[in-house]
Amino acid sequence: MTVVYPRKLQSSFGAMSARDVLTQVVRDRDVHLITLNRYRYSEQRSCKDLTDLIEQLDGQPASLVRDLSRHVSDEARHAMWLTDLLTDLGAPVGTPPGSSYIEEFEKLLDREQISEPTTDLDDFVISSLAAINVTEKRGCEYFSGHIYALKQAPQTEENVKIRETIERILPEEAGHVRWGNRLLAQLADKSPEHRLKVEVAKRKYAAIEQAAFEGGMDITLGAELRRVGNLLDIANNLPVWQRPQYLMERLPNALLAPDLQRTRMDVIQRAWQRDPQAFVEKFIPMFLNGVNRNQDKMNRKASA
Repeated sequence: MTVVYPRKLQSSFGAMSARDVLTQVVRDRDVHLITLNRYRYSEQRSCKDLTDLIEQLDGQPASLVRDLSRHVSDEARHAMWLTDLLTDLGAPVGTPPGSSYIEEFEKLLDREQISEPTTDLDDFVISSLAAINVTEKRGCEYFSGHIYALKQAPQTEENVKIRETIERILPEEAGHVRWGNRLLAQLADKSPEHRLKVEVAKRKYAAIEQAAFEGGMDITLGAELRRVGNLLDIANNLPVWQRPQYLMERLPNALLAPDLQRTRMDVIQRAWQRDPQAFVEKFIPMFLNGVNRNQDKMNRKASA
């Protein structure tokens, strides 16, 4: 059965692994604290989304409801640990600035095509598990990269405290991934038809997750066109007759991207206020480099 892993971030500096990203993050305390608050927000929001799923299942299958209830408990505990950490560090615990990874993910879901549990329980469970599994894999990748980056950073009291908190969370998140892998494999073993459904769901939600991840990280010029490219990748994993409607519903938002514009303005203002010289020498070239990425991609496609 196909094993799907999160892809690297396609940044202005080329493909960046979680370790590459987090090595930069831990060097800037403000960015570091915002990143931790994003973790907290994601863990907290997961409790809500998992609870919604439990309510949709309405008790069937009971074993899955039990597992999901334990999953909610884990995520709530992670949110509590991160909230305690941030408040101890004197950091904000409000809604993080910029685009939310979870909200980007939900905007890209084709909810009309997700089966209701009352119509086809297996289809609904496969879709739900595939969506949970791919986001948990991203979380594990970034928690692991964060721990690695903190071990390379100066061993200050604050950095050690942050690392120890993430080290408490990572094993449970890895357990969630193993749980999802196991349940999807069990569903795939039911029949060749089930195996195909699991494979299709994995590819579909991997494309959605990658688009959501990049949508929340990429603010450089040309990001709108890259969002359109990611929409096309998602559409290619849908049945042919579903693709036109999916694209037409999401293309206007991808091209106009009001959330992206707000995030850009917020980041630009923060960068200018912190260090005007660095803003001119580093931030502007990085921001403009996004256009070069689009041009390089077009050139590669033209020569293919």
